[in-house]
Amino acid sequence: MSKNRLLTAALATAAAAAALLLTGCAPIVAMQPAADANNAKCAEVTVRLPDVVADLPERQTDAQATGAWGDPAEILLHCGVAVPGPTTLQCQTVNGVDWIIDDSQKPQYRFTTYGRTPAVELVMDSNKVASSTVLADLGPAVSVLPITGKCTGASDLPEPAPIPTDG
Repeated sequence: MSKNRLLTAALATAAAAAALLLTGCAPIVAMQPAADANNAKCAEVTVRLPDVVADLPERQTDAQATGAWGDPAEILLHCGVAVPGPTTLQCQTVNGVDWIIDDSQKPQYRFTTYGRTPAVELVMDSNKVASSTVLADLGPAVSVLPITGKCTGASDLPEPAPIPTDG
């Protein structure tokens, strides 16, 4: 083989290896953007998403204001989902971020920020990742969203006024 062919083959191999390193081995995660994904605040969240969540590496997605971690993707994030109103679902605060917990599809859980606009939604399988770790890892990115409300419960309600008795 001539020197030119060897050089061309070596360059082609190096280019292919570089492309593989840049794109990773995992394919892009196909996702749909949320209705308000083009909100500028979602861009602020997206640029702050961590490279690793719950020891799972970040994956590239094909939709605006989304994130995914794990191979296969075990954690999915959408920014710009509908802002939830009052609910009877459990609400938990993790590192200053309030999350509504929907466990109606166990073991798959859906967490939606409460009292932040726009809202962020996470979907994960509780058999594969610990939600407390995921919420803690994503808290710094989500905490840039403006606070518009807080989780409340029965203990947060004012005491009812005493009922007067005739006496």
